[in-house]
Amino acid sequence: MIFDWTLYFLVYHYVLQQQMLHVGILTFSSHIGALFITFPITFISGFLLQKYVTFSSSELRGRVQLFRYFLVLLANLMLNYLGMKILVDFIHFYATPSKMIVSIFTTLFSYFSQKKYTFKKVEPQIHS
Repeated sequence: MIFDWTLYFLVYHYVLQQQMLHVGILTFSSHIGALFITFPITFISGFLLQKYVTFSSSELRGRVQLFRYFLVLLANLMLNYLGMKILVDFIHFYATPSKMIVSIFTTLFSYFSQKKYTFKKVEPQIHS
């Protein structure tokens, strides 16, 4: 989470310099642009940490875990997007603290989703 916050802060303040992000015909506000820029980096680092550190006892195949992790992260991305839009665009709160607040909620959602879905332990089946 600290890595995510730091990366977000750096992209928001120093890469985007709090300016709009223009991508083809789309334009994103800087706080949303920073969210999308940091996503691939935190996706890879998060998956590796979850697979090899947090949930290392899961026996599901790696590609199954990766696909499930991606689905949970897409849900997290939507929660982040909605939370950031509410806090920054409607309540007019600062972007980096907003990201921190939203991250607390998405981390809880992510942990339980990863534990029960992505990296769940396969229960041995008993045949009678």
